[in-house]
Amino acid sequence: MNRLARFGFYLLCGLIAAFLVLPLLVIVPLSFNPEPYFSFTPAMLQLDPSGWSVRWYREIAESAQWRLALRNSLSIAAVVTPLATLLGTMAALGLRRLPTRPRKMFAVIIASPLVVPVILFATGIYFFLAPLGLTQSFAGIILAHTALAAPYVVVTVGSTLTNFDERLLRAASILGSSPLAAFFKVTLPLIAPGIASGALFAFVTSFDEAVIALFLAGYDQRTIPLQMWSGVRDQLSPAVLAAATLMVLLVTIVMLAAMLIARSARSAGARR
Repeated sequence: MNRLARFGFYLLCGLIAAFLVLPLLVIVPLSFNPEPYFSFTPAMLQLDPSGWSVRWYREIAESAQWRLALRNSLSIAAVVTPLATLLGTMAALGLRRLPTRPRKMFAVIIASPLVVPVILFATGIYFFLAPLGLTQSFAGIILAHTALAAPYVVVTVGSTLTNFDERLLRAASILGSSPLAAFFKVTLPLIAPGIASGALFAFVTSFDEAVIALFLAGYDQRTIPLQMWSGVRDQLSPAVLAAATLMVLLVTIVMLAAMLIARSARSAGARR
C-alpha cells in the first residue's frame, strides 16, 4: 500500500511538472523558427539543420528597442537587488526578535505581496506613487519592485535564522565583541547563504516582472517583459520567443545557483 501511495505521489508530481515545463519546452525550439510566424516548419519537424535559424536572436541583438529594454531591465534589477536584500535581511532579523504573536502578524503583512494578486498590488502602488509624481520614472519602478522582491529575501533569510543558535551571540558578547562586531563575525557568515539566495530571487523578480512595469513605466522605462508584451500585442513577432527563451535560461541558471547555495549551506551546517 505504501509503495502504491508513493507511486501515485510521484506520478502526480511528474504530471504537475510536465504541465508546468512542457509549454516552456515548446517555446525553445520555436524560437529557432526562420519564418515570421509561430509554428514549426516542415524542415524543423524533420530535424533538418537548414530549417533552424538564429534570425530572431540576431534581431534582438540588433534592435535598438530590445537593447534599450534589456539595459533598463538590468539597470533596474541591479538597483532593486541590493535594496531588497538589505531591507529583507533587516526585516528578517527584526522579526526574529519580536514576541510570537506580533512576529506572526508582521510576517503576514510583509509577505502580503507574495499572495495578493499582482494586478491588485500594482494598482495600489500606482495610486500611491501617482500623487508623488513617480509614475513613468525609474525611481517609481525601483520602489515598487523593491516592495515586491523584499519579501522573498525575508523568507530565505528567515529560514536560515530558524536554526540560528543565540548562544553564539552571547558567547561573542562575553568574549568582548560589540553587537556590531558580533553581527559581522557571527550572524552574517551564518545567514550569508540565505542572503545570497534572497538576492538571486530579488533579481529574478525584478528582471521578469511585467504587471507593475505596465502600470508605472513610460516608453523610456520599457523593460524586457514590456517589450515582449508589445511584440505579442502589436506585431506577433517570433523575436518574443527568442527573448522568452533567454529569460527562461537566465531564471534556470539563477534557480540552480540558489539550489547549490542552499545545498552548500546545509552541508556546512551538518559539518558544524
